[in-house]
Amino acid sequence: MKGRDWLLTGDGEHQACKSVREWDLLRENYRLYRFLTELEDVLNSVDDEASRLPEIRMLVRRLIVNSYWVGSQSLEPSPKTGTSVLLLYDELGFPLTVQTVTFAPGTRSNIHNHGTWGIVAVLKGQEKNTFWRRTHSPESQDKIETTGEVILFPGDIISFTPDAIHSVEAVGDEPTVTFNIYGETDPKERFEFDSVTHQARNF
Repeated sequence: MKGRDWLLTGDGEHQACKSVREWDLLRENYRLYRFLTELEDVLNSVDDEASRLPEIRMLVRRLIVNSYWVGSQSLEPSPKTGTSVLLLYDELGFPLTVQTVTFAPGTRSNIHNHGTWGIVAVLKGQEKNTFWRRTHSPESQDKIETTGEVILFPGDIISFTPDAIHSVEAVGDEPTVTFNIYGETDPKERFEFDSVTHQARNF
C-alpha cells in the first residue's frame, strides 16, 4: 500500500516527509506482535522524537502492507456518533495504544491535540485533516487559527507531535477507516479547542 508520509507539529506546520533510509517493507508473517516488539525496540533505543517518528511511521507502513488482518479489523460506525473505535492493543505498563477508528461519511471530530505522539494510517476511505495552531493573543492564551489542510487517502500516514492540533472529517461516499497508534497520553496536556470562544479544556 503506497502512500505519502506527513508530519504535523505544534506550530501548525505540516510537511510531507521522505524516508531517511531505504526500508524493506515486505515481510512474511509480519503480525501485530512482531510490529509491537520492533516498536518497543524503537521506543527504548531512540530518545529523540524527531528521529523516532520516521522510524515508527515505517513500521506502521510495514504492518499495513503485510497484515491483511489489520486491514480487516474495524467496526461499523455508530448511528448515534458516526464513529467507532476498535481497540487492538492496550496493555498496562506498555506505553502505547493501538486501535482502528471508523468515521461515517461527513462525520467531523472536535479540534484537539493528543498530549502524546501519534501516528494515523488511512486504510479505507478519505480523511480531511485540518491543521491548527495556538496564537497566544493577549485576550486568550487558547486562541487558535488554521494553518492548512490535507486530504489523506488509503496508504497515507500522518504523524503528530504531542502538541500538534488538528481536526478530521470523513469525506467521500464511504466510511473512513484508520489505523491509529498513540504513546502514553499526558492528561494535563490533552485539550479540546473551541475556535469560536477561544477556550481549551482537558478531555
